[in-house]
Amino acid sequence: MSNTGMRKFKNLVALSLSTLAAALGLFWLIFILGDVVVHGIGALNLNLFLNDPSPPGFGGGGLRNAFVGHIMITFFATLLGVPVGLLGGTFLAEYVRGKRFAMIISTLSDIMVSTPSIVIGTFIYAVLVKPLGHFSGWAGAIALAIIMIPVVLRTTEDMLTLVPWSLREAAFALGAPRYKVIISVVYRGAAAGIFTGVLLSMARVMGETAPLLFTSFNNSFFSTNMNEPISSLTVTIFQYAMGPYDDWHSQAWAASLIMTLLILAITIIGRLVIRWRYPGK
Repeated sequence: MSNTGMRKFKNLVALSLSTLAAALGLFWLIFILGDVVVHGIGALNLNLFLNDPSPPGFGGGGLRNAFVGHIMITFFATLLGVPVGLLGGTFLAEYVRGKRFAMIISTLSDIMVSTPSIVIGTFIYAVLVKPLGHFSGWAGAIALAIIMIPVVLRTTEDMLTLVPWSLREAAFALGAPRYKVIISVVYRGAAAGIFTGVLLSMARVMGETAPLLFTSFNNSFFSTNMNEPISSLTVTIFQYAMGPYDDWHSQAWAASLIMTLLILAITIIGRLVIRWRYPGK
């Protein structure tokens, strides 16, 4: 076989294996999503959103407490994590760009992104839950915020780095101070990318269960007190799926479907923002 024929053969083998791997991954993705839709759509009703859980063994009830608690935890996690990640990314891109310190922080952020979330949960349990002697919604929000920070930080740093330096020089030439240049020029040019990073970080933490098991725990009753254990949708899905009751299983499927659709919507919004801000890329 000639060299050209060997190259074509190797290319065909690599292409076939890549196609097979892609088809296999796509099959399981469609299978999982289809299973969630088939089992979850039949359990969707208004009572799921308007009623609190019924006692174990009794039919009916809903997951109002879990929806409200999850929204609160995610909201406060966003308030805590996004500003820290935004300011950290701004510091790396605008004040210490190219320095060794920036490279170290960026590398640590990449490591933090891939750190298992249960490690974050156990850390918050050790430093916050155990010393205080009780679980709380604030502990859950802080755990999720820590997961969000490296995502927002790296996205902010990358988006600010893409803004041409000539824009900064033009603003400096007009006498604008550095903070004014960052707020009025740099942030405006990178706003879409930063916003997308925030959305993706929210989508990342909305589906987390492990850190909430060690921090906010769960609550079978409706509560908006963040100083006490508070219910969350992901932990409720986990507990209901492990429970012995059929109505729990149905509600867990419905909640899983809602969570999947919500994360899908956030991801699509992020993609649309990128396509709108950077057409053709």
